[in-house]
Amino acid sequence: MGHYFKVYKEFVSTCFSQAMSFRVNFIFLILMDLVFYATNIFTVTFIFDYVDTIGPWNRDQFLFFTAFMIAVDHMHMTFCSENFWWFSDDLKRGNLDFILLKPMSSIFTVFFRRMRPGTLPNIITTWGLMIYFGNACGFVWWQWALLPPLLLISFAFIISLEIIISISMFWLTEGHGVNFFRMQLQRFSQWPDFVFMYFTRKTLTFFFPILLVGSAPVRLMYDLRDWKYFALMLLYMGLSWIIIKALWSLGLKQYESASS
Repeated sequence: MGHYFKVYKEFVSTCFSQAMSFRVNFIFLILMDLVFYATNIFTVTFIFDYVDTIGPWNRDQFLFFTAFMIAVDHMHMTFCSENFWWFSDDLKRGNLDFILLKPMSSIFTVFFRRMRPGTLPNIITTWGLMIYFGNACGFVWWQWALLPPLLLISFAFIISLEIIISISMFWLTEGHGVNFFRMQLQRFSQWPDFVFMYFTRKTLTFFFPILLVGSAPVRLMYDLRDWKYFALMLLYMGLSWIIIKALWSLGLKQYESASS
């Protein structure tokens, strides 16, 4: 782990050097994310101008869920999103050859090599939103203590699901369609599970559990007795890592270098 941490530090250093070479783009990335956050918050606020509750949640509870998912999305955009797009190009251009020759996990290098420093400053905004709406919900000390680990688990879970989807690029000629499909699935996770109809809710909870990303941890924070979905989320996370390892091995056997 120490070796991987040192390598990741170099990845981060390189990304910061590149990002600071284009300062205007750096600023625009910050502004773009702020607009995205505002759109999500205003959408929920607009809905609650006409209703008092949605399902079992009131306005503040729903807005905290939205803030939680904004924080997950912020981590995703900062630390991983770039890599999914580069993976498609690496496969087509044969750059994956050089990654496979490196003395470390190719999965780690492919999906965690690049980050987006321009979005990192918005961590102040995402945590500010969670703290504001958490206070509005009347959170106590144990709920605040649960927040950081639950946020990290949700982030790890959605990344695991997206890696599974992205590995399908080994068998497809064009990977951009896979990335757009992956992004559309992300949109489902931005809403709690109870807003969906029965068939959609069951499919996206048990068959492809994207709805667990936000609903499972936030339900647990609201009520510790509502732990079953979170336990299911942990089970699926363990299974996803097994599936990733198996699919990655199959994909490498399928892979034919574009550079050879």
